[in-house]
Amino acid sequence: MTTQLTGQKMFLAGNWVKCDRMIEVRDPQDNSIIDTVPAASEDHMLKAIEEAKAGAEIAASMPVHQRMKIVNVAADYIEVHSEKYARTIASEGSKTIREARKEVARCVETLRISAEEARRIHGETIPFDQMPGSEHRVGYFYRFPIGIIGAITPFNDPLNLVAHKVGPAIASGNAIIVKPATVTPLSALLLAEAFAQAGLPPKVLSVITGYGSEIGDVLVSHPAVRMVTFTGGVDAGEEISRKAGLKKISMELGSNSPVIILEDADLEDAVESTASGAFWAAGQNCLGVQRVYIQESIMTNFEKAFVERTNQYRVGDKQSEHIDMGPLISEKEAIRVEDLVNEAIENGALLLAGGERDGAFYSPTVLANVPTDCTISKEEIFGPVVLLYPVSDLDEAIQQSNDVNYGLQAGIFTKDIEKAHKAIAKMDVGGIMINDSSDYRIDAMPFGGVKKSGLGREGIKFSVQEMTEPKVVCFKLSTH
Repeated sequence: MTTQLTGQKMFLAGNWVKCDRMIEVRDPQDNSIIDTVPAASEDHMLKAIEEAKAGAEIAASMPVHQRMKIVNVAADYIEVHSEKYARTIASEGSKTIREARKEVARCVETLRISAEEARRIHGETIPFDQMPGSEHRVGYFYRFPIGIIGAITPFNDPLNLVAHKVGPAIASGNAIIVKPATVTPLSALLLAEAFAQAGLPPKVLSVITGYGSEIGDVLVSHPAVRMVTFTGGVDAGEEISRKAGLKKISMELGSNSPVIILEDADLEDAVESTASGAFWAAGQNCLGVQRVYIQESIMTNFEKAFVERTNQYRVGDKQSEHIDMGPLISEKEAIRVEDLVNEAIENGALLLAGGERDGAFYSPTVLANVPTDCTISKEEIFGPVVLLYPVSDLDEAIQQSNDVNYGLQAGIFTKDIEKAHKAIAKMDVGGIMINDSSDYRIDAMPFGGVKKSGLGREGIKFSVQEMTEPKVVCFKLSTH
């Protein structure tokens, strides 16, 4: 697809702003330039924060019905222009056009749920007379917006993961400044366009494009920014937590997701679900299936069927309706994945499928017998590679599943309710999917993990809780 090079502006406190320096946005498929965006300076970010101070007051004073209307109208705008949004996602990122359309649909859903949650920010009455001497006191608590939120978003879901931060922030009466991934900023700018069209007051939202090394520290460390919400890698998350200071932090930092296949599983369903979970968005998915533990009695049959399904994946032009998987986000990332696979093979792993790189493309890859001390078995691959391991029973599968420093989501395939409940109790993760892969998620559910997988929970209702604070009110009544 040929895209006209227009040169975008960034969205600074409700105004579309140019910069002297620009960043090239390239299609990872062929490295062609599809557009340019401003390379914001520290001064731009400081101005966005200063404007957001007033924006936070404006947002907090908006009645709930106004917040709901704005977020719903933004959702309507995206739905009407859904193909434009999908083509943008598929051009600047790794997703195929079919995957991109699903992301747009999810973004619309995310915003509509956000609008609904605006009406559900409730408090509770407090029985103060539970304490002797407080018989003549009554009161309650309610939740108030935190103020200015700084959001740093990743490349792999460049529209919906931005919506997961912007929708709840506006619904709960906050101002928000988004710093999108440098390689996929266009989708975030389109989200800002939707809110501008929906009548969001100026200063409530900014989308500031630029290099994290130049503007990221300003956003996360500024004392006026009362919360940082970040989706990305562990190293960056640890750096942010050191620099943020005393403020709320919400982080989703990736995973190394396991799926367990027991001998009573529906084999066909398990193969299809785990393959989809492993190779969606070229494996660049924090929920992506990375390790599969298969009971020994069905290992041969599962492995054969899984490899056959993997070899059926059609890799190629993202914009084609007939392609299942596109490139990684850059050739550099494809080389990184290639190096991880080669390290495992050199240490004794068996290559069952894939293992081939062509520029930024890396074929869907299946490995067996991967030593547990290999990097690829311990860390997040973030690429289209899945590891198959035989296990004797559920206990061994759970033990090996937990033997990493991540814990976002997991899956288990079994018809045995007792075994399902044992996995639920024993697996050290933020979510477990029964008879589904780790990759299943709806936008309304709490989403997050344990260990290195992050802090706090996303999912609109739960994000709203993170983005608000309780305030206690107590009336001392006259005894006369």
